[in-house]
Amino acid sequence: MAEDLRQSPLRDVHEQAGAKLVPFGGWNMPLQYETGTVAEHMACRTSAAAFDVSHLGTVRVQGTAAHRSLQWALTNDLDRVGVGSAQYTHLLDPSDASVLDDIIVWWIGPDLFDVMPNASNTDRVVAALQEESSDMDIADVTADRAVIAVQGPEARARLAAAGAEDIASVGRFKVAASHFGEIPVTVAGTGYTGEDGVEMAVGVEDAPTVWKRLVDAGVSPAGLGARDTLRLEAGLPLHGHELGPGITPLQAGLGWVVRWDKGDFRGRAALEAEREAGPWRRLRGLLAAKGRPPRDGCAVRRGDDEVGVVTSGNFSPVLGQGVALAFLAPDVSLGDELVIDIRGRDLPAEVVKPPFHR
Repeated sequence: MAEDLRQSPLRDVHEQAGAKLVPFGGWNMPLQYETGTVAEHMACRTSAAAFDVSHLGTVRVQGTAAHRSLQWALTNDLDRVGVGSAQYTHLLDPSDASVLDDIIVWWIGPDLFDVMPNASNTDRVVAALQEESSDMDIADVTADRAVIAVQGPEARARLAAAGAEDIASVGRFKVAASHFGEIPVTVAGTGYTGEDGVEMAVGVEDAPTVWKRLVDAGVSPAGLGARDTLRLEAGLPLHGHELGPGITPLQAGLGWVVRWDKGDFRGRAALEAEREAGPWRRLRGLLAAKGRPPRDGCAVRRGDDEVGVVTSGNFSPVLGQGVALAFLAPDVSLGDELVIDIRGRDLPAEVVKPPFHR
């Protein structure tokens, strides 16, 4: 029931724009608007689109122990970036090194971090951080802000046209305190579409004003449907599909998120054991022949042998054919010709290296 779901501060704005709202990660969020998912997808690829991503968590971590605790809890190395930067990282299960969550960290000040978990994982991330140190303040501030992503090749130009020149100037994976006109925001040069752009944290009361100014400047509203097809074209993993229980960074092809030279971190021993033995499966891209697009759960075969399973699949609006991410046996190589079983029908596919579109 929608009444049992958390509501975005922009819910009324979405309803007035004719959005179809659906449950997602415990939230009631816009799947698409009247224009439809494909049009919203192409708006992001060719111009600029705005996404309400308020369902993402924000865990504020501050205090003198914050840096040390995050370095221990997460796989990446914050010292490679520094204050005023964002970093993609993983929180691992110590027992098997599977990815409990993939996270973006906004390093706002020397002892101040906003840790951005996935929608349904905020409580899990808070609990894990609390295990590491009591000498810091950890607060879930998700309810205090909205997060709006502006993405696309014209994202920065449209932001400037809306009177947000300072926001438009924030570089890729940089973080800054800024203003949208008179409205204070925290902005990061991050996103989940494969396009340039920014994500802004803005106070709940001011969020509808910011959204309206973006739309008035020619930024197209887009829902979670387009966000998913965009991230799939870009080859980006989705927690619960390419990451999650039983899936390690090495299996997912994300070994670069693990900084072995920074010292010990949560889950290191289990991940080192897998590195020495070699992952028993690897995430690959599949470029399907034209026809019915592959879907999550479809078996993948090489001849008569099943060699893997699709984790995400859909129609690529840009390519005009189906694409998929799949966990495959480690002896499957780039360029191999495989078959995807779509409800008893064989769809030929080639193993490729994501992204499918740059």
